[in-house]
Amino acid sequence: MILCFLSNRTSHNKVTESEGNMSEQQKNSATEQDINQLLKIRREKLADLQERGKDPFQVMKYDMTHHSKEIFENFDVLKGKVVSVAGRIMAKRVMGKASFCHIQDLQGKIQAYVARDNIGEESYADFKKYDVGDIVGIKGEVFETKTGEKSIHASEILLLSKSLQILPEKYHGLTNTDIRYRQRYTDLIMNEEVKETFVKRSKIISSIRRFLDGQGFIEVETPMLVSNAGGAAARPFETHYNALDEDVKLRISLELYLKRLIVGGLERVYEIGRVFRNEGLDTRHNPEFTLMELYQAYTDYIGMMDLTETMFRHVAKEVNGSAIVTYGEVEINLEKSFERITMVEAVKQYAGVDFEQIENTEEAKKIADEKGIHYEERHKKGDILSLFFEEFVEEHLVQPTFVMDHPVEVSPLTKRKPSNPDYVERFELFITGREMCNAYSELNDPIDQRQRFAAQEEAFAAGDEEANHTDEDFLNALEIGMPPTGGIGYGIDRLVMLLTNQPAIRDVLLFPTMKTLGKENQ
Repeated sequence: MILCFLSNRTSHNKVTESEGNMSEQQKNSATEQDINQLLKIRREKLADLQERGKDPFQVMKYDMTHHSKEIFENFDVLKGKVVSVAGRIMAKRVMGKASFCHIQDLQGKIQAYVARDNIGEESYADFKKYDVGDIVGIKGEVFETKTGEKSIHASEILLLSKSLQILPEKYHGLTNTDIRYRQRYTDLIMNEEVKETFVKRSKIISSIRRFLDGQGFIEVETPMLVSNAGGAAARPFETHYNALDEDVKLRISLELYLKRLIVGGLERVYEIGRVFRNEGLDTRHNPEFTLMELYQAYTDYIGMMDLTETMFRHVAKEVNGSAIVTYGEVEINLEKSFERITMVEAVKQYAGVDFEQIENTEEAKKIADEKGIHYEERHKKGDILSLFFEEFVEEHLVQPTFVMDHPVEVSPLTKRKPSNPDYVERFELFITGREMCNAYSELNDPIDQRQRFAAQEEAFAAGDEEANHTDEDFLNALEIGMPPTGGIGYGIDRLVMLLTNQPAIRDVLLFPTMKTLGKENQ
């Protein structure tokens, strides 16, 4: 399917005097005819070039010397010198024997002055037929126009690729969000801030890697196709591996394999990779997303808090130049110490319910009924505490806040608190009301872990499709012996959203999951 962008291109759609009397259907039909004609002309131009032995798709390479930003930043040094640039024509103004065009490369846009007497009559005649969207290489001298615009005085121009489609009108850009996500390549061309977001995303991940490498961590890779997708509360995608004639799943977490490496003595490991969860789509969730998990031997969840706070502050300063981050209309302060509060304290503060005074599941369900909290019959006191937290607390945690000490019922892989075994040594970091990471003092008792898996199997049998299943090989690894360990999982996409001030996860994924065209209303 071809998607064109001429709905607002008045420069291409000739408006007749009688248009005001046309029906909307007639106008759409006329516009479609104009579009088809323009597309036809572009193909005719390509055919003409090919017939004359100038097929742009046969050009193998072009030797660039500079990008646009490099020329602007070093103008005093480069003025009067010959450079070679390449990019996409974004605007073109033909004026007889001399013309101007703006080309866009990775770093921005730069103007070129193209004159017949400098590039030759044949090349100039070809240039006049070039279209907005065509990719060209330009060689020429750096100079400044009479109006003060830093430009290139072209001595050579070469068509490197012919655009057979039509870009959105430059003054309106590409604003249709559905098309932006489906055709990210066009979005990157038309919206400079989108390109900046994804360049910054790369810098964020690079900064994380440098930080962790400097802390003695090593980066590893673990399987994506697994027989038992554990480590998180989520439904996996399932497929069949023909070579082994086995059903397998796409991983939902990185946890269980990374812990095996701690057992093997690697001590500090991390992985940044895609995980896949068969869940819904919204501003915070995409079924495939980037997760980073790290595990460190001989520390606990307090050590993970310290590392997380330091890393967030470091990355913000390195990528944004400041630990004060603007998100929407709010300033997020990553410079000062993050708040720390237990889940019980948070629910007491924001819901007015003290779970320390609730003795059993029956009392918890009674309070839930009074507060309008929906729960399932299988839920226990700890599950209901977690539901209260989600309903009453999360939205209030705008500034960085570590929420600690979760109930054991919702933490099957976490070490219990010695002082209160109903709770575990776990925290989640919340910023702007969103969970940014989830960390534990990792459970390394194989007997307790087997019991936790058994409880998860019971939950699955009772209807919890997100419950974990028993992983015998992981239990065997724990029986060999895992040292005291702190572990944590970070949602990389949410961190990128925070540091680039983007409201939805689709805005930081180059190719977010979209329903197939033609099936949107099914």
